[in-house]
Amino acid sequence: MEAPTILGAIPFLRDFPPYVTYSWLAMVVLIGAAVAVKSKLSLVPSGLQNFMEVIAEFALSTSNNNIGHHYGETFYPLLGTIFLYIVTCNLFGLIPGFESPTSNINMTASMAVPVFLLYQFYGIKVHGFKYIKHFLGPIQGLAALPLMIFMFFLEILGHCIRPITLSVRLFGNMIAKHLLLLVLAMLVPAFIPIVILGLGTLISVIQAYVFMLLTTLYLAGAVEEAH
Repeated sequence: MEAPTILGAIPFLRDFPPYVTYSWLAMVVLIGAAVAVKSKLSLVPSGLQNFMEVIAEFALSTSNNNIGHHYGETFYPLLGTIFLYIVTCNLFGLIPGFESPTSNINMTASMAVPVFLLYQFYGIKVHGFKYIKHFLGPIQGLAALPLMIFMFFLEILGHCIRPITLSVRLFGNMIAKHLLLLVLAMLVPAFIPIVILGLGTLISVIQAYVFMLLTTLYLAGAVEEAH
């Protein structure tokens, strides 16, 4: 049986799984932060505005460096949102009485599948029918037809596995983090809490960055020209 959570004590939220209610809470937190920053924009950023601008610059540089300036500015709001959302969800697991939504495979899959559909959509939008060249391998032509057929099915398989690995990677790391921190807290309860919070925060940020970076690379591979 799952341990009770704070949101689970609210009557109208009891019928919803914790990973759903805490994902809603993450949305509320991020939307609230965005509204707060927008209402107090300043030419000299400070506090929350400064933090949000750092995240925006980080997402923009990651997008431009991996996708290119032509499409980098198109995708960076998505990448920044993914990073902030996953970090927020991950950090909930460090708060007593809260639960990390990303420790549930349904939650991580609900982000991985749209990423898969999105980069395939942009690949078709940018290249049209020529997008199929991305699945035929580096050597193309009638002489290489058997190799092209083999590479096509291999690439299709690889692309179909991507949403699975993307969701399982985040889910597995968050579950492992929770178990590891729980064991450490039981072994050394007097000293380890500070170390637990530091390690948990580091893992939460790294896993959010990995998810964002892989999304960036998938988008970059979809919109680039096939060679």
